[in-house]
Amino acid sequence: MKQLFLFFTFLICTNLIHSQENLPTDYLSKEFHEGRREAFRNLMPANSVAVIFSYPERVFSRDINYNFHQNPDLYYLTGYKEPDAVLFIFKEIQNIGADSYNEVFFVRERNAAREIWTGRRLGVEGTKAKLGISTVYNGGDFKDFTIDFKKFSKIIYDKIPNDITNDTSGFDLFGLLQTFKVKAGINQEDPASLGTFYDITSTLREIKTPEEVDLMRKSVRLSCVAHNEVMKAINTEMSENEADGIHAYIHRKYGAEGEGYPPIVGVGANGCILHYGENNSTKMNNQLLLMDVGSEYHGYSADVTRTIPANGKFTEEQKAIYQLVYDAQEAVFKICKEGTPLIDLNTTAREVLANGLLKLGIIKNREEVKIYYPHGCSHFLGLDVHDKGNFKGAKTALKENMIITVEPGIYIPANSNCDKKWWNIGVRIEDDILIKKDSYENLSAESPRKWEEIEKLASEKSTFNELKLPKI
Repeated sequence: MKQLFLFFTFLICTNLIHSQENLPTDYLSKEFHEGRREAFRNLMPANSVAVIFSYPERVFSRDINYNFHQNPDLYYLTGYKEPDAVLFIFKEIQNIGADSYNEVFFVRERNAAREIWTGRRLGVEGTKAKLGISTVYNGGDFKDFTIDFKKFSKIIYDKIPNDITNDTSGFDLFGLLQTFKVKAGINQEDPASLGTFYDITSTLREIKTPEEVDLMRKSVRLSCVAHNEVMKAINTEMSENEADGIHAYIHRKYGAEGEGYPPIVGVGANGCILHYGENNSTKMNNQLLLMDVGSEYHGYSADVTRTIPANGKFTEEQKAIYQLVYDAQEAVFKICKEGTPLIDLNTTAREVLANGLLKLGIIKNREEVKIYYPHGCSHFLGLDVHDKGNFKGAKTALKENMIITVEPGIYIPANSNCDKKWWNIGVRIEDDILIKKDSYENLSAESPRKWEEIEKLASEKSTFNELKLPKI
């Protein structure tokens, strides 16, 4: 009976694997990932090995996990989206007996019974066929696999997590990590290895390939559509959660897997909290709504912020602050091109904002601008919303095919040391910018930024205005 059950389990699982249809066709190709591994290898020092682990799974509630999110570096180098895996990249060809390879990948083993419950697994053969990696083994094979770590001049690895669960199998992520530590003789992290790994991945990921730019365009564009739809649907009775839900629906309508970060949807005083995340105010009233929401499409995150009046019209005070932030962003755009020091973007934004706040009487000296503009203007964007890049202070200059944000803002919470007519006005405008040789491209230009254009779009009807649901 047990053998019969296992046989039918295998048949069901096999049918599940072969019946998977209608998948997206615009994932990054196996050739892309192969090219990224070769680029990584080219930056490695002689006689070295790099070690890249998957991310751990995290518990959401009791026996339910959060949706798994892969280590962006491992995804970048392989396209693999499952937990319990480790990739080794060797600088030089390794010869072990009759085998020769310069990379080896240990992945999660196929398990017919588990796949019925938690979904399909690529396994060894699937990884070879779909991801184009030729030397692949099950995670359980790592313990007896011969890698003489002592012969390498440098072992390159990222920070090793120490808060992961142990299923005692020996080949989950915990087991893979422990086996690596024993084989490599690592008792504590080597800062030099951590630094080398970060420098290599930052150098690669800060410059986007054409394939990555295509995915970023899609992620940013569908985020703009979502922002525009909320602009049309907005009303004083709408809740923050409802606005958040419109974004989520449109992201998924266009095939995004979700959001690149927890959405920030804050009205009035909530818009003055930089990373506000509760999104539970039940009414907008006649206040500004700040929406910092970007989709994640095939691993790539948009990061778009728009600030709009809930009743469709800016008050004079709201308009004055909004226009000031807009002017600061426009000033920054003018210097967005290869060669501009990254630090100059924030300096330019701060200067415009300080002058404007002085003119409005909100601050008394330029230094006080940091009270109402407490963050930087730009960060790298890509596989992470705050993506990797080689930021080395004043020496860091923009390069062609970097993608960065430009996001000046002003936040005036209640009880600020200024006229109370300005209180609870929070404005941020954030766009995603592709750097070119002598100019830039605003990837998020489809969502209006001028206050006049926002008011015009707010006067249009949204399909969500016609949605009729039963009262609960």
